[in-house]
Amino acid sequence: MIALVRSKKDWKQVLEQRIYRIPTRSAPSIVSNGTIEYIAFYLPSEFGNERYSIPYYGKIHTIKMQPRIEMVPDEPHHKKAHVNYYRIEIEELLPLREPFVSLRPRRLLFIPTSEQKFFRPVAREINHLFNDSPLENLLWDSFYDKRIPAERQYQIETKGKTYHLDFAIFCQKKNLNIECDGDSYHNSKKAIEYDKFRGNQLASAGWVHLRFTTDKLTYELPEVMKTVTDTVNLYGGVQEPQSDYSRYIKDDSDDQQRLFD
Repeated sequence: MIALVRSKKDWKQVLEQRIYRIPTRSAPSIVSNGTIEYIAFYLPSEFGNERYSIPYYGKIHTIKMQPRIEMVPDEPHHKKAHVNYYRIEIEELLPLREPFVSLRPRRLLFIPTSEQKFFRPVAREINHLFNDSPLENLLWDSFYDKRIPAERQYQIETKGKTYHLDFAIFCQKKNLNIECDGDSYHNSKKAIEYDKFRGNQLASAGWVHLRFTTDKLTYELPEVMKTVTDTVNLYGGVQEPQSDYSRYIKDDSDDQQRLFD
């Protein structure tokens, strides 16, 4: 699992005590059921040269539940001081020889991943680590094959609300929000109403909305990809990320270099 380090103070606790904490009510299931084996850390904007990267990881030693105040005793008046957290203890914090990077600034909480994707990656870029939905994995592989630089689970804020897009593709004229609809959820009346509201909110913020069902993605993927590429071309082609993180990418790796072609 990839986890966000919210602040330099939290990072100091990871470095010095090898402890990371997560509120029990928002913890991913692999933490609550104890199946997590490794944790890696994503560093946001305040971390200077290491910002928007995943440079360190560790093997889980133990997980137990504690009130926040027992892990952060110098903040006794914090509003969550007596809220229960998972205390994740790490055996050893290890540096990655080649950090994973995010080509666009983003804040995220947790990314489910697998040992295969983390230790034997296709490319050292954060979108390759997601492992949460077979439908999204299928579409992501197609984007990668077509060299379409999509962002997975991209967070945007509009009109006081936060939305997580399955895929965001940034184009020259307009940006695309691409959603994979798992039929069992998205066919309910409540979900349909919310999806319409969400789609309208995103459209009013300038996002073009494309939705694809399970059947389309499973049995008609070439047609799906044609719709996406036609829409990308309609809006002027992809907008390359303005990033200085190409320094992390090995020049002699064809797979990694594809992201910058």
